[in-house]
Parts: sequence; C-alpha cells; structure tokens
Amino acid sequence: MSKRIEAKYKINRRLNANLWGRSKSPLNRGKENPPGQHGQRRKKPSDFGTQLMAKQKLKGYYGNIGEKQFRRLYDEAVRRRGDTSENLIGLLECRLDAIVYRLKFAPTPFAARQLVNHCHIRVNGKRVNIASYRCNEGDEISVKPKSKDLALILEAAQSGERDIPDYLEVDHKEMKGKFIRIPKLADVPYAVQMEPNLVVEFYSR
Repeated sequence: MSKRIEAKYKINRRLNANLWGRSKSPLNRGKENPPGQHGQRRKKPSDFGTQLMAKQKLKGYYGNIGEKQFRRLYDEAVRRRGDTSENLIGLLECRLDAIVYRLKFAPTPFAARQLVNHCHIRVNGKRVNIASYRCNEGDEISVKPKSKDLALILEAAQSGERDIPDYLEVDHKEMKGKFIRIPKLADVPYAVQMEPNLVVEFYSR
C-alpha cells in the first residue's frame, strides 16, 4: 500500500479542487492558495503543467495512488483495446477500495482503503485485504457481519453527499452490493471534471 504523506484536504488546496465534493473541504471556506507558510498566487500553467495537474487530480481522487502503481494501470490501459483514457477510468473504478467508496460503505477513498486493509470487506464471501484488488463484473462486495454496526460505515451509508452510480447495486440494510459493469467516464460521478485524456498526453510525451 502506498503511504499517504499529505492530509487529504491539503490535496484539495494544492490542486485547487474539492475532489470529493465534501462540505469539510477548505476550499468551501475560501482557502484557495496552495498549502504552506508562504502560499503563493497561482500562475497560469503550461501545457505540461495542465497535464500534470490532470494526473495529480486523478491519482489524488483515488486515495493518492502511488506513481508506480498508477503508471502500471496506465500501461495496462494502453495495452487494452479501445480508448486508453476510458480504459484507465474503468481500471480505476474496478479497484476494491473505489467500489467500497462508491457503495457508500466509507465516507472517503482513504477510509475505504483502511476498511479493506483491516479486513472489514468481503468479495463473494471471501476476505480480501488488498485495496487495489481488481473486481470483476458480477462480484458481490459486502461488509463483514461483525463490522456492519461500525459508526463510520453507518454514517457513510446514511450520508446525503453522494448517490450510488448505476453501474453498482447496493442494499444498505444487508451492507452488500454488486459490481454490475465497468463504467465509462461519463458514468462516474466525479465531483470535479476529470480529464484522463490529458493523463494520456502526459505519459505519451
């Protein structure tokens, strides 16, 4: 598992985007400068800077994925048939921690990763503790019986901040859901605009 060094809301300020659409984001309080003692005004980025920002936004959204792991996902997206940017989004949304977050079993991608790592999640009834585990269409994702009453899970399930996308099914009474299909970019309910095409341009330089 990659180690997240920066606080998640510092990521928001650094990228000047409320990545997860949360009300607690410092951007909602007018803190638009980058984090740090001497936060500077933002300059107009170059083409390279724009591509880099798009990559950082996508990596940050999924719990600040490490560069090596993210590059491996990109390389696989290139090898697959079809549009590379769409393939990349599909691979990211197949991750177990991403699905746990989408099913509203956790309030953030970081919390979803922690739930998986701490063995609170089952895939088709079997324990999986690898956040980057790739789920397949039709897989059932559930919360371990002894973990269904955890406050963090209950609060996330009842939150009105997010809706469940239509490529997933969920039963919050039973705390289980199903991964129906691999989504396209247009299907994914990002709180901010993601530009995976710029990520492809970044790695294609």
